[in-house]
Amino acid sequence: MKKISTKITTFILIGIIISACETTKRVPKGKQLLTKNEISVNEKKTNDEEVINQLYQKPNSSILGYRLRLNLYNLAKPNPDSSYQAKFTNNPDKYERMSKLLSAKQVDRLGQSFWYKGIPNFLKKTGEAPVILDTIRANKSISRLKYYYFNNGFFSVKANYKVDSITAKKAAVKYTLTTGNPYFLDTIKTSIKTPALDSLYEANKAEAILKSGNQYKTKDFEEEKNRISTHFRNRGAYNFQSNYITYDLDTLNSNNKVNVNLKINNYSYQENDSTKTEPFKIYKISDVKIYTDYSAATSKEPITDSTTYNNFNLYSHSKLKYRPRAITDAVFINKGNLFADFRTVLTTRYLNNLKTFNYPTILYEVDKRDSTAQSLIAKVYLSPRKKYSFNPSLDVTHSNIQDIGISASVGGTIRNIFNGAETLEISGRGNIGSSQDMANPKNNFFNVSEYGIDLKLNIPRIWLPFETEKIIPKSMIPSTILSAGLSTQQNIGLDKQNFTSILAYNWTPKRNSTARFDLFNMQYVRNLNPENYFNVYESSYNALNNIGKTYNTEPEFVDDDGNLRIESGTKGFTNAVLSNNTALTTADQEYADVLNIEERRIRLTENDFILASSFTFSKTTKTDIQDNNFYLFRTKIESAGSLLSLISNTTGLQKNKNGNYEIFNLEYSEYIKTEFDYIKYWDLSKEKVIAIRSFFGIAIPYGNSNNIPFSRSYFAGGSNDNRAWQPYRLGPGSSGAINDFNEANMKIALSAEFRFKIFGSLKGALFADAGNIWNVLDNITFDSASFKKASDLKELALGTGFGLRYDLNFFVVRFDLGFKTYNPANESNKRWFNEYDFANSVLNFGINYPF
Repeated sequence: MKKISTKITTFILIGIIISACETTKRVPKGKQLLTKNEISVNEKKTNDEEVINQLYQKPNSSILGYRLRLNLYNLAKPNPDSSYQAKFTNNPDKYERMSKLLSAKQVDRLGQSFWYKGIPNFLKKTGEAPVILDTIRANKSISRLKYYYFNNGFFSVKANYKVDSITAKKAAVKYTLTTGNPYFLDTIKTSIKTPALDSLYEANKAEAILKSGNQYKTKDFEEEKNRISTHFRNRGAYNFQSNYITYDLDTLNSNNKVNVNLKINNYSYQENDSTKTEPFKIYKISDVKIYTDYSAATSKEPITDSTTYNNFNLYSHSKLKYRPRAITDAVFINKGNLFADFRTVLTTRYLNNLKTFNYPTILYEVDKRDSTAQSLIAKVYLSPRKKYSFNPSLDVTHSNIQDIGISASVGGTIRNIFNGAETLEISGRGNIGSSQDMANPKNNFFNVSEYGIDLKLNIPRIWLPFETEKIIPKSMIPSTILSAGLSTQQNIGLDKQNFTSILAYNWTPKRNSTARFDLFNMQYVRNLNPENYFNVYESSYNALNNIGKTYNTEPEFVDDDGNLRIESGTKGFTNAVLSNNTALTTADQEYADVLNIEERRIRLTENDFILASSFTFSKTTKTDIQDNNFYLFRTKIESAGSLLSLISNTTGLQKNKNGNYEIFNLEYSEYIKTEFDYIKYWDLSKEKVIAIRSFFGIAIPYGNSNNIPFSRSYFAGGSNDNRAWQPYRLGPGSSGAINDFNEANMKIALSAEFRFKIFGSLKGALFADAGNIWNVLDNITFDSASFKKASDLKELALGTGFGLRYDLNFFVVRFDLGFKTYNPANESNKRWFNEYDFANSVLNFGINYPF
């Protein structure tokens, strides 16, 4: 096998070398392929990406030095039409034979087929034409380099270039720059003609970007313009624009110093055919008018209903359909306040967030009632969305358990249902899927199904019986979510019904931060087929069955082959062992194994009732979808069962035989859980990105519980976790995934990716994933599955690999191949690279990036 791999690798290398020799295949005679740019600044080579980006011409792209796209382009026939015609022009007999076999018309059309024309066009489109050295572009690059350094304070730049001919058809260009010494800002003066603006500038002078002693940079002057303009327009200067700011720069007799005079002239405007000037005015808001049902078709119709609420005037062409507070809570432009741009933006965001109106329009006009002409009337135009909407959807999905799924939903939305801009969403959903992990005795392709109904009410304020404005002001765009859902699913063979109910509050403390407080998050899980447990968890059955073959003495517990019957035999033998009715004693390891199997069976088949409260906070510096230089931090703390325990203790509720409290004849879960998630991206330019993720989560049972419900536990492995292991097949600890679905109550996950562009929309990645799960402070006693001391961190598994991703703009299709690099389940001397081969690798399919 190794010899075959060596031969394949050798052939690939030979192919690459041969292709590399043909990079000049499409270079015209007398021309040269640009193979390299070299920039020296003050006799030192630079790889500064910002400097390199000033060049008009760059060599063909490469991957690890190999020009893949250029070679793909070279493989294409330059003129597929003419080559096809020549094929038959030179062989008329062949054309005649083909015409008899097909027809003359069909033979002619073959020239437009994929084989003759489609493949060359695909190679040309996917590939990259050779970059031919152009001295005109090189001269333009010199000009741009000079301009770049001039804008960074180097006013005496000297630059030239030299063409270095490598071969007759290959050349490199060497750019040489001498910058001289940079200029620095010296004295900074201001000449602001409007006294009110001068006072505003002086009050905020400490925030100035232009400071004496800084190196001259053109972008700083533009940023200072924008800063001043924003500051003025947020403090009443309605007519002010950044183009009113100009600079006088003096560099004469200054010894590389720049004296700056920042000038702001008076407001200028047209009146008839003449231009007039006057000092800028500081405007106040004299009225706020809100038109709640604006449309172009009805704009000229008379207003028939209006009201005034908290100094806001609301108007409607028909009967007013909204409680005034529901609208005014979303408007931050207040009567008596100074005009401020940020209030306009905040109002627009809040109104748009209501999902009741189309994007709002906010206009200002000078109030003619004010003789000083320093008052503005704010007009807010709201165009309601349709009260009812219908939203059917069909999706193809993939998850860590479900290989492929088809889901459909039918949903309806009712807006302004209680006249307070509330939104009610009702949806019914169904899903069928296929999974290799499920118990599937009938060998059906679609062996997973789920259907359910969901209700969700969104209230655009904090819904509580007391005022919360001082704690969570309306500028934080608060909302309340009330939701309930009921679903039935055929999953891993046990099947279940799931009822959820949530009362939660959302708000945004700052622009890039979000907070959520779940006051009540209730979940009731009812397992429908607990007797099917040992058909699903085959490893548990095999372990119990092996013990039964040695210690079972009851013939009715086994079938004709001597195996324990499911469910009567497994249940009967387990009860016999734990009742000391077999040869096993509590001191035997097999007794402990049976006890552990039974405890796990009870935990995974018992019905769960969870009543939890949680707080989640996240913060990101990401500005938009294209931003690849940001971080995201998310943390969550959740507490379950404490309120129920308080009520049980206070009311004197009696405990059951297990020493636990029950609600509705069901032991409720009690635990505390916390999670920390941190993601960081570094943009290396040229569409190269490094991304890392770190995650830590732990759930500790106490009081009424000694373990964590399956739905709240952690697992490891899968396309969004450690990609060298299948879902649920890693851990806990070094136990070696002895169960079918391995989970635990503590998790550490660390991932890193280097992402790069291959060509077009095809991207590549190299990745490393480390992590594992453990049991801690619960009723699991296996040492290999438990985390007891810091040295257990050596059980962190490591997977490495590579991936291909295709960007479809609205989502990314992802394939990742992971290799087990360090497997803590192996013996200590066989953990590193023992399974590092294709036979033990895992191919993952995913939608979008893993983090």
